[in-house]
Amino acid sequence: MKYTTLGKTGLEVSRVAFGTWQLGGDWGPTDTVPAMQAIRRAANEGVNFFDTAQAYGFGQSERFLAAALLLLPREELVIATKGGLRPSANGVVRDASPAWIREGVDASLKALGTEYIDLYQVHWPDPSTPFDETAEALANLVADGKIRHVGVSNFSVRQMEEFGATMAIETVQPPYHLFRRDIESNVLAYTAAKDIGVLVYGPLAHGLLGGRLGPDSCFPPQDWRSKSSMFQGESFQRNLRAVARLRELAVEQLGITLAQLAVAWTLANPAVDVAIVGTRDPDHVDDALAAADIDLDQEVLDRVDKIMVDAEPAYGPSPETV
Repeated sequence: MKYTTLGKTGLEVSRVAFGTWQLGGDWGPTDTVPAMQAIRRAANEGVNFFDTAQAYGFGQSERFLAAALLLLPREELVIATKGGLRPSANGVVRDASPAWIREGVDASLKALGTEYIDLYQVHWPDPSTPFDETAEALANLVADGKIRHVGVSNFSVRQMEEFGATMAIETVQPPYHLFRRDIESNVLAYTAAKDIGVLVYGPLAHGLLGGRLGPDSCFPPQDWRSKSSMFQGESFQRNLRAVARLRELAVEQLGITLAQLAVAWTLANPAVDVAIVGTRDPDHVDDALAAADIDLDQEVLDRVDKIMVDAEPAYGPSPETV
């Protein structure tokens, strides 16, 4: 496993982080035993960076992660979580108010069974709360020792600049994969100039690049993809054709798996520090982690670009659509 320093945080983290979105219920029910085994195998293989969120089942994912890591030395782990989403009668709403942020941090500390959070991230920008109020609340939580570093997730450059006017942003977590590259022209240029650590989520394009989806794939009703246009109709079929060509390049010409190509592609961008990969199957862990050791040369990157010319962008859900 390769490691890197995450922006200005000084945190030494594995270049592949284990993500736990899939353990919170948005992807359908979780089989507890293999999911726990997947987390533990990742740790045994050198992953020291684990990303979760309060909103992933509102404590479910965090408790799951805590149980899986229980016997490991806390000082050897870098645990990141996110807050600023709140359950309501009408679903999940954005709430980065100081009161909810403070309540969320305390809830996450309890669920994670830890005295401090290494990296706390504002999950989504909240248009109802001024950024300076959220930033001041987080600065106080840093002073209290409850969190050590502050980042944001799903923020634009403008939003990062506004937030950063009150408190320096140390990391950002944007979506990034072969079917979604919009951050290349703005967010990644900004983070590189400001030395902001970048940990990208969704490198497998929410399963498109995992190697298991096909024309007849169906999703459980609880899985957000069952309601997404990106996983239905002609858009889905068109992207599966691109996936087939990517698989041919990966397997037959490079001798790696499709998933390894997808993750290695994100890490090939010099502005990306970490790729977050999650799985509920321990047998898939080694495959994903091996991507950190794969270096793709410019010829391969150019061939990937040609394959993706006819593909359609694929976007994930927002809090309002999960």
